[in-house]
Amino acid sequence: MPIVITGTGSALPKKVVSNDDLAKFVETSDEWIQTRTGIQQRYFKTEGESTSTLAIEAANRAIESAGVSVDELDLVVVATATPDHSFPSVATQVQAAIGMQKGAAFDVAAACSGFIYALSVAENMIKSGSFSKALVIGAETLSNLITPEDRTTYVLFGDGAGAIVVENKTEEEAQGSGVIGTDLFSDGRFKNELYTDGGVSTTASAGHVVMNGREVFKHATRAMSGLVNDTLVKYNIEKEDIDWLVPHQANKRIIDATAKHLNLSADKVVLTVGEHANTSAASIPLAFDKAVRDGRIQKGQLIFFEAFGAGFTWASALVKF
Repeated sequence: MPIVITGTGSALPKKVVSNDDLAKFVETSDEWIQTRTGIQQRYFKTEGESTSTLAIEAANRAIESAGVSVDELDLVVVATATPDHSFPSVATQVQAAIGMQKGAAFDVAAACSGFIYALSVAENMIKSGSFSKALVIGAETLSNLITPEDRTTYVLFGDGAGAIVVENKTEEEAQGSGVIGTDLFSDGRFKNELYTDGGVSTTASAGHVVMNGREVFKHATRAMSGLVNDTLVKYNIEKEDIDWLVPHQANKRIIDATAKHLNLSADKVVLTVGEHANTSAASIPLAFDKAVRDGRIQKGQLIFFEAFGAGFTWASALVKF
């Protein structure tokens, strides 16, 4: 039975932080940041906001969008690198907050590729017959992992959450829609190119992001090009068949390179890095929800999701929306 995306939702903190705001704390400028990344602003959490509160808000909007009741949901999968606590999971906090009292809830950690990893997990668990309707969420508060002392990472990241509802449908109900396939990859040899210098079992604190930007950019661009080629071949899809590219929103130059490889014009790429910055696992569902709600993405269109993150991890998903 097809696994169909039936609802989307997102949430952002109240505080907007512009490039000019950051320039008050670090040696940078709006021009410097925009030229290298395409970022104009980002959102930072404030008191009372957390990864779980953003995830809950996005989840409720996705549930409303899907037109399902909480009683119908039986799975919550949250992708995050910034949980509220070491345990319990953010997913169980979402489960409790929305009043869901059955099924399973857990987190996955794959950094910026996390949302596609979570989607793949949910898709396959539904295909197994063990579950029927799932919330898949990407939620992050990366502002906790950056510091003005490192301007190269301080300007890149933001907070936010995005969510979708996926459920099994009959062929007649799906009308051709559904997840065509998800593909996941990793190469741990490059784990020291992008990481946090803290952790529960090492420093007992979250630490801060450490990144070799030149190496990450090089590997990300190369991986995305290979990913595009492999995905198209595997699913017998022509470049011209893709209606929308919804990429991980890390850097406009990487996104532009992927779009060029797909022969996609700029008006077929959902680009939100300028307003959200890099929200890691939240970036794809945030961008997807925005494009669905403003009417750009329509039912029946073919969507290509792709992401690259720490680990290194990378992933893609083809979805007929």
